[in-house]
Amino acid sequence: MLAAPDGRVVATTDLLVDGRHFRRDWSTATDVGRKAAAQNLADVAAMGAVPTGLLLGLAVPPDLAVAWLEELADGMRAECEPLGARVLGGDVTRSDVLVLAVTAFGDLQGRAPVTRSGARPGDVVAYTGRLGWAAAGLAVLGRGFRSPVSMVAAHRRPEPPYAQGPRAAELGATAMVDVSDGLVADLQHVAVASEVGIELDTSRLEVPAKLRDVGKALGVEPMDWVLAGGDDHALAATFPGDRRPPAPWKVIGRVARGRGVVVDGAAYPGPGGWDHFR
Repeated sequence: MLAAPDGRVVATTDLLVDGRHFRRDWSTATDVGRKAAAQNLADVAAMGAVPTGLLLGLAVPPDLAVAWLEELADGMRAECEPLGARVLGGDVTRSDVLVLAVTAFGDLQGRAPVTRSGARPGDVVAYTGRLGWAAAGLAVLGRGFRSPVSMVAAHRRPEPPYAQGPRAAELGATAMVDVSDGLVADLQHVAVASEVGIELDTSRLEVPAKLRDVGKALGVEPMDWVLAGGDDHALAATFPGDRRPPAPWKVIGRVARGRGVVVDGAAYPGPGGWDHFR
């Protein structure tokens, strides 16, 4: 049984497929468990709720070691416990491909949910968390390297700023989204749902020295990772213009009349982010 003190439950669900969302030669079972939990718990936080629990559906090849599954469960539990959440149960079936189906729940604690459809012209756009690190880590692994360790770790085990979701709701956020597909792509979801335009200013986006160094080594423009790299599970939100959010939120743009996302006054020419069917 899942308690809902104010009578409402926030719920989200996500799939992870072996070879597409994770690779067992790149990540341990504990890594996969933490990532599976994190990307769903971040969605709960992005609605302004406090995570309470997870359900796990598993489709498992018959030759998968039981020890791997035990480590997977340990990873999920380790991600949940600091938040006061639990793995509540689930189901398992046989499959040729390893698939995880995770459903997460959250408690709004009496607040209204923050959706993607509340942004209004005049709002500011802000984010908190890391951007581009996981994408850089994926690029590093794809070239056959295992360092810088911090970038690779960001791909294997994202660190969403969970507490900032409910905090944003308390601060009056009008819309919010978990950055899983890329900053431009996910803010596009907000723009479409809210029927507004979103204008981003890259001069306000931080590109850490480590990200610049990896970009230089791999011949990649690091700002593309910041704008289009997913899987960091940062939070992006809009706030009323007279109620700018305090640190660690960073204002990076504004909401305007129009449709869609523009970057530095123009359509973004780089990769737009993750598209499952592209």
